[in-house]
Amino acid sequence: MNDRRECLRFISLASLAGLVSGAVFLATAEVVALIGARGASPILAVGSFVIDVVPQPVKEFAIATFGEYDKIILLASLAAAVLIASAIAGVLQYLRPPLGAAAFVVAGALSGAAIVTRAGAAPFAFAAPLLATVAGVIVVIILARRLRERRRSVGTRPTAVEGETGTAPQPSTVLGRRGFLLTAAIAGVSAAVAGVAARTVSAATSSVASIRKALRLPDPRTTVTVPDGAELDVPGLSPLYTPNADFYRVDTALTVPTIDPAGWRLVIDGMVDQRVEIGFDELIAMGLDEYSITLTCVSNEVGGGLVGSARWLGVPVRDLLRLAAPQTDADMVLSRSIDGFTASTPLSTLTDDGTDAILAVAMNGEPLPLEHGFPVRMVVPGLYGYVSATKWLTQLTVTTFEKDEAYWTPRGYSAQAPIKLSSRVDTPRSGKPVSAGVVPIAGVAWAQTVGIDRVEVQIDDGDWQQATLSNAVNEDTWVQWLVEWDATPGTHYVSVRATDREGKMQVRERTRIAPDGSTGWQRVLITVS
Repeated sequence: MNDRRECLRFISLASLAGLVSGAVFLATAEVVALIGARGASPILAVGSFVIDVVPQPVKEFAIATFGEYDKIILLASLAAAVLIASAIAGVLQYLRPPLGAAAFVVAGALSGAAIVTRAGAAPFAFAAPLLATVAGVIVVIILARRLRERRRSVGTRPTAVEGETGTAPQPSTVLGRRGFLLTAAIAGVSAAVAGVAARTVSAATSSVASIRKALRLPDPRTTVTVPDGAELDVPGLSPLYTPNADFYRVDTALTVPTIDPAGWRLVIDGMVDQRVEIGFDELIAMGLDEYSITLTCVSNEVGGGLVGSARWLGVPVRDLLRLAAPQTDADMVLSRSIDGFTASTPLSTLTDDGTDAILAVAMNGEPLPLEHGFPVRMVVPGLYGYVSATKWLTQLTVTTFEKDEAYWTPRGYSAQAPIKLSSRVDTPRSGKPVSAGVVPIAGVAWAQTVGIDRVEVQIDDGDWQQATLSNAVNEDTWVQWLVEWDATPGTHYVSVRATDREGKMQVRERTRIAPDGSTGWQRVLITVS
């Protein structure tokens, strides 16, 4: 029994050795990345790689289940995986050297591959995983060796002399234990201090939050006129304009990119007569106008919340493309983010004088929030975000759909994806009983570039009732709707459907998100007490 307990104790210490070595690995990578290769963090690089390769059904599940917390869950999962793998490596190095060291070499190679293949990787990005691997290997070898020395000294200690209750440990035993624990403590504390300090310094020096806060944009040449009656006063109804803090966020960036406007450049190239490169001040100097546009994510399910409206300040994309003079046989613009994400947008949409496709620099009266694309992003009405709304924009490549494909196209999504006519019930909500009597049923509906003509509501299997609509700001912004319902006790189903100004009714049949957005009438179960 004592031998078994002793064995388990040493296995536990070996796990600790692995954890400490893993911490040294990560801390070294963070320090090296801070010095010469920002963005070379193994955790972030591997996390970004996972986002890139995750199957489309898994991506849909993550967004539907975790929403804006999906990246936090991914990072937490990766951290847990690192802890488990490091502990296993420590045990392997203790029991079967050099398997533990080999595990760190494999980890370094995999994270190195993830780092150097990322878009915009620094020339010496490989240095971070390389030096991290060396540090991790050295520590795990030293700790495992000290642990084996301690085990050997424990195994050879003398038995108790008759009449004695115990025998004092030999000096070698004490030194072995102390040596291991001292080495582990020094390595662990150093890793924690260095890693946290490096990540803190990196965040502080790369943050552009203060720059954004100090940025003063010129007044727009034109502003949006919001008509009277554009917003219905109904508790629980989504506001006409979604506050920035509540606006949905779905993108492929594991950490929010930070770009100083002073160093931002946009390149327009590809099938153009003139390559164009423009800076932030030059973009602003072209003149800003205000636009009211609703954005929708292709991952938005029927009745979902991945949709929002905002007032944007920006410059028409067509004005920039006009400088480059696209060639006649081009039909697509591949927009690129600084993190490597790309979107495929029809060239005809971006050059159409009747479509307010813009490069936005402000959102709801303030410079773009960092997580929403600061300093410059694309906003295109009528198209799902994955084919139009590129954040942290750095490049527009004029090309063809036949020649190039964007980030999500090979992952099961259509290259072109107009937003589908939709409506949603905001209040009352399922699971929140209401009292009998007059109950407002209200929500929003959108039919971008066309506009909403009417919204109808059905209670149980009764007749469809036409809802009262708010006064539309324009065809690109959702409208609110309202039906006053004389609710009776019991459970009831509330259904909603919309019709656009071209007479097209919202599709009734439910379809899944892929390949180009979900369809279906929303049906909500309401309990009346």
